[in-house]
Amino acid sequence: MKKLFYTLFFISTTIIVISCGAYSFTGGDTGNAKTIQVDFFPNQAPLIEPTLSQKFTQELQDLFTRQTNLTLVSSGGDLHFSGEITDYRITPMSANANQTAAQNRLTISVNVNYINNLDEKKNFEKRFSFYYDYGATEQLTGGILDTALKDILERLTQDIFNASVGKW
Repeated sequence: MKKLFYTLFFISTTIIVISCGAYSFTGGDTGNAKTIQVDFFPNQAPLIEPTLSQKFTQELQDLFTRQTNLTLVSSGGDLHFSGEITDYRITPMSANANQTAAQNRLTISVNVNYINNLDEKKNFEKRFSFYYDYGATEQLTGGILDTALKDILERLTQDIFNASVGKW
């Protein structure tokens, strides 16, 4: 009896999953899109980190090629991302007893223009921003900078993914 129950449960679950053919386990709904175009995001921020534009653009391309079945193209993509890095700033966040900064915050903001050439209702232009806090006695260089950029870019690209094709 248990074997029959498990067999029926497996068959019904399989049918339900197959009937939802457009479902993706990554949460990305690319519709009928086959290609994606991610333009280079220039750094237009007042304070410039030399490698930031390249790292951000590459992270965004990598995220979409890893989590969707879209093919990356240099022009004419079904889904098209363009924009610029608009802000890269360091601000003191908290003070200690001597009234000096105990913690600093690196904030990066990106303006993204998303065009879905197959469904214009999904187009948007939106600003995304995220931050990383680090100790005021630490210099934002080397490993601290690498960790900060990794954390910020991971969050920014995931937010862009969710806003464009993620249906959470």
